[in-house]
Amino acid sequence: MGYKRKALILNKDDFHKTLRRIAHQIIEGVPQVSKICLIGIQRRGVNLAYRLKRIIDSLEKVDIPLGTIDITLYRDDLTAIGPNPEVRSTKIDFALDGKIVILVDDVLFTGRSARAALDALMDFGRPEAVKLVVLVDRGHRQLPIRADFIGKNIPTSLQEEVAVKVEEIDGKDEVVIWEKD
Repeated sequence: MGYKRKALILNKDDFHKTLRRIAHQIIEGVPQVSKICLIGIQRRGVNLAYRLKRIIDSLEKVDIPLGTIDITLYRDDLTAIGPNPEVRSTKIDFALDGKIVILVDDVLFTGRSARAALDALMDFGRPEAVKLVVLVDRGHRQLPIRADFIGKNIPTSLQEEVAVKVEEIDGKDEVVIWEKD
């Protein structure tokens, strides 16, 4: 069983506008910009976090700390991934205590990745607060998790997949819905 492309949700221009809107929402939603740090969830959340950092730094004339976190070993489905899951880098070289962590991911679906990221994050300190940013919220939560800042809500069926593509990894910026054949 394969997938076929169903719909283009965000093209390159919409993708960039959405990131700028999210950056503005973060600035408005967290007035103490000096307390913010961004942490991107591996893999595409990292690229989105870098971009949000550039936008916020430019708008607010600040230098927000940025880190990356890998959630592989914190997942509750680790055995389903296979015998040799690919573990990517985690780099948080600043203190989280007292910070407002903006956790960045590409898609919010069941909530399990966000839960794993929260577990991993607590190994690095005790932030004042954690806010979740996602480019796409597609629904179908299995855990009581919600995003604080959302680029686009896309109601989906369980027969669909949401693919976020970023220039740095995929050669283009877009969000596409794929449907099972």
